[in-house]
This record gives sequence, C-alpha cells and structure tokens, in this order.
Amino acid sequence: MRYCFALDLKDNETLIAEYEAYHQAVWPEILESIHSSGIEALEIYRVQNRLFMIMETNPSFSFEEKSIADAGNPKVQEWETLMWNYQQALPGAKPGEKWMLMEKIFQL
Repeated sequence: MRYCFALDLKDNETLIAEYEAYHQAVWPEILESIHSSGIEALEIYRVQNRLFMIMETNPSFSFEEKSIADAGNPKVQEWETLMWNYQQALPGAKPGEKWMLMEKIFQL
C-alpha cells in the first residue's frame, strides 16, 4: 500500500535547515522502528515549508500497531518531541495531529 501525508514546518529558514540536517542522519532507532512496523519505503519532499511524505508498506503494516509501538518506544517519543520544534500542524488538524493523510484525487 502507498500512503501520502502532508505537514508544515515552521516558516523559518534556520529551523528548516536544522530539520533537514536531522533527516540526513536519522537516528538508527527511528529507522529500526520504521522498518520493523512494515514500512518498506518512505520519502519526504519539501517545497517552502510544506512537507509531503510518501510511505509504502507491506501487508503486515497497521497504523494502530505502529502507533502503539511508537507510544512505547522512548527513542521514538524523544524524536517526535524534538521534531515538534520544527513542525507545525496543518490548518484543520486536530490537537496534537502531525502528518495528515492525504486523499488521492487523480491517477493516470
């Protein structure tokens, strides 16, 4: 399955550069949590302060199981807290909601 998400960064060039630097050297524990959940490929793109993430998963992937595993993983929680220094919710996001799942509206 392929899922696409959007999220904004704080509109600050210094913070955006720091965010990108973290993503050039993602912590090994974060990479392991991604792989072990059934995510096979993950890409993040940026235009200005808007992020777009493409995630491809295997059949064993479950959003619920990933959420439970992340909640119980101190390193994932540390990473997520750190990333909130750079991220801001999209308009219309629920409190605490980060990456918002996008709806596919066209395919060729």
